[in-house]
Amino acid sequence: MPKWIKFIIAILLLPVCGGAGMALLKVLRASGSADTTWIPLLAGAACWIVIFLLLPKPMWLYVLGHEFTHALWTWLFGGQVKKMKVTAKGGHVVISKTNFVIALAPYFFPLYVVLVVGVFALGNLIWNWHGYLVWFHLCVGAAYAFHVTLTLHVLRTRQTDITSQGYLFSALVIFLGNVCVLLFGIPLLTARVGMLNSLGWWLEYTGKILHWLQRVI
Repeated sequence: MPKWIKFIIAILLLPVCGGAGMALLKVLRASGSADTTWIPLLAGAACWIVIFLLLPKPMWLYVLGHEFTHALWTWLFGGQVKKMKVTAKGGHVVISKTNFVIALAPYFFPLYVVLVVGVFALGNLIWNWHGYLVWFHLCVGAAYAFHVTLTLHVLRTRQTDITSQGYLFSALVIFLGNVCVLLFGIPLLTARVGMLNSLGWWLEYTGKILHWLQRVI
């Protein structure tokens, strides 16, 4: 798809992104009373941020997750992974097909958060880990902070994943992807808001933005 078409799509996505952002704020407000969830989540995030600021950055671990995320989404779209190389200075993956989701997935899909959730879900199913929920939330907070901080860190340099898709289109897809993760992840963690409520608020606010644009234009 030519970049100029992606630019037009990006412009059309602006109201959707605005609606998603407003819906996320409402989800956060509605979930604010879930202290037993938020305190360990934020504590885990704070622990990682201290590590990120004071210690050498674990770039090999980040690059591994980055390249494996490309591979994972390639498999999900029915493609094949032919080769993968990972070093602390960067990596690459050779795949049989690509699209904008495969190219940009590492910037919005928090792989290590998914792994933490998967391990805990399996452990809870087999060994009843319900008593370790605090540690689970702590690890989720640290893993998500890992995703956010290192993603922002690598975005400071030129990324071929971004340039291949166009800057505006990439920025909006990454923003929308990250917001979607939170819109559906926070309700699962806090149990204060239903995922259908999140979706409904997203549609509602997007509609309000479109209605406002219609009146202005």
